[in-house]
Amino acid sequence: MKVTVVGAGNVGATCAQVIAEKEICNSVVLLDIKQGMAEGKALDMLQMAPLALYDTRTLGVTNDYAATADSEIVVITSGFPRSPGMSREDLVATNAQIVKTVTENIVKYSPNAILVVVSNPLDAMAYCALKASKFPPERVMGMAGLLDTARYRAFLASELDCSPKDIQAIILGGHGDDMVPLKDYTTVSGVPVSQLIRGSKLEEIIKRTRVGGGELVSLMGKSAWYAPGYAAARMVEAMIRNQKRYYPVSAFLQGEYGLDDMYFGVPVKLGKKGIEGILEINLKDAEKNMVAKSAESVRASIKMMKDNIKFD
Repeated sequence: MKVTVVGAGNVGATCAQVIAEKEICNSVVLLDIKQGMAEGKALDMLQMAPLALYDTRTLGVTNDYAATADSEIVVITSGFPRSPGMSREDLVATNAQIVKTVTENIVKYSPNAILVVVSNPLDAMAYCALKASKFPPERVMGMAGLLDTARYRAFLASELDCSPKDIQAIILGGHGDDMVPLKDYTTVSGVPVSQLIRGSKLEEIIKRTRVGGGELVSLMGKSAWYAPGYAAARMVEAMIRNQKRYYPVSAFLQGEYGLDDMYFGVPVKLGKKGIEGILEINLKDAEKNMVAKSAESVRASIKMMKDNIKFD
């Protein structure tokens, strides 16, 4: 059983390392356009195996898509990262061409694969991969909500001085500043978080979650990689092991939540077939309005991608 990660940068390498360490599959192929980058990182992971005690084989290649043949899942992290002062939308045209090319090459060798897109702007890039692959929507998804939710849970755990394991939460919407954390669906061991954190403080945490990616860029001068890489690996694990986990991911909507023909962050069931169901939950009017606002931003990003990229 093989998983391919395209892009050997920080996010891709972290994702590959987590998949290898957790022994989610037999082999992980790491592919990059920079000569020696993927080969070196994969070799480093192979030499780590006797220390971390895992049997997964890691292979790095430079633009050799034949090595990715018959992958069960392909994680696409390729593209330019954000730099300080740059929005995700600034990356649309450039990264869409990269994602399109990568997807077309992957499809040649793994026509039955499931695609997990991590490249930004996330929702538009997932849409790009769907059109380029011509795969059914359940086999093309974006990693976003799981990362956004992890940030939200981490901030809540810090405020409450408790384990993040006990916090459950749902975030809807695009992977951007208009995401919609749902307070009514945020609990600590089943207790609504609104009973544990005062309203103004909770709003501060929600605001910090919305700009979580930007905060890291401002601190490091580059995008995050540990949490994004691990989030993508978690999605891979849920599908390879057929765990039927409900995770928030960017999924193609066809009427759900009143939205159509777009990728949007919603809770879905992940299993061996990919997205095996979309969970629709009841929303308050204020939350519906926030979802609509987030959808407008996503539509604009998708339109910008369509205006710049032509599909067969």
